[in-house]
Amino acid sequence: MATPQVCPIISSGQKNPSMCLEESCALFLKSYKACGLYVLAYNAALEIKKKQQ
Repeated sequence: MATPQVCPIISSGQKNPSMCLEESCALFLKSYKACGLYVLAYNAALEIKKKQQ
């Protein structure tokens, strides 16, 4: 899973998106090398896909 470069929380409500701070961010998961929000969304999408089959 590729890590998006834009942080959804820092960018919220801003005109220009802010870059992901990676390991400086409290939501960054080192083991996945990704933002926790993206991991949650990805897992939720997989669950939805599984239920539709």
